[in-house]
Amino acid sequence: MSDASPLLRGRVAAVLGSNVDTDVIYPGRYLNITDREKTAEHLFELAHPEIRSKLRPGDFIVAAANFGCGSSREQAAAALKFSGCGAVIAASFARIFFRNAINLGLPALVSSSAHIECREGDELEIDLAAGVIRNLSRNLSLAAAPLDPRAIELIRSGGLIPYLKARYASSAALG
Repeated sequence: MSDASPLLRGRVAAVLGSNVDTDVIYPGRYLNITDREKTAEHLFELAHPEIRSKLRPGDFIVAAANFGCGSSREQAAAALKFSGCGAVIAASFARIFFRNAINLGLPALVSSSAHIECREGDELEIDLAAGVIRNLSRNLSLAAAPLDPRAIELIRSGGLIPYLKARYASSAALG
């Protein structure tokens, strides 16, 4: 992403239905794993294990309504991020999943039509600030909710922790 245009480009790795809960994204039996990067090894393990082998760095997961419902575990968003997922696009998100994703630097974009208009393998270009998803494979432009500039800043920083570290380091250098 550049400063002038926060664009993401990638391929749709999977299109999922509604109510994909955090247990489906990241099974609760692995909550004892503390290394966030290892969480990716169990992404969608129980319900959609084929997604892990299809997902390439920068790819997108597209879903219908209520993605990330269920428990508030941050590991679900971490498993997506550390698997290389470039963004999750859904008709709606469970509120805490959405916040966890942004705090981890994983773009989460709300689009009511992406799950209808996108197919696995489609190439997409996403403008986070404008809220536009271009399906390059199908020559479609889809509306999405633009991300708040503060959310984009967190994503660019790699998440809340890297953002705060950089901010406090620059503050310490000044004072």
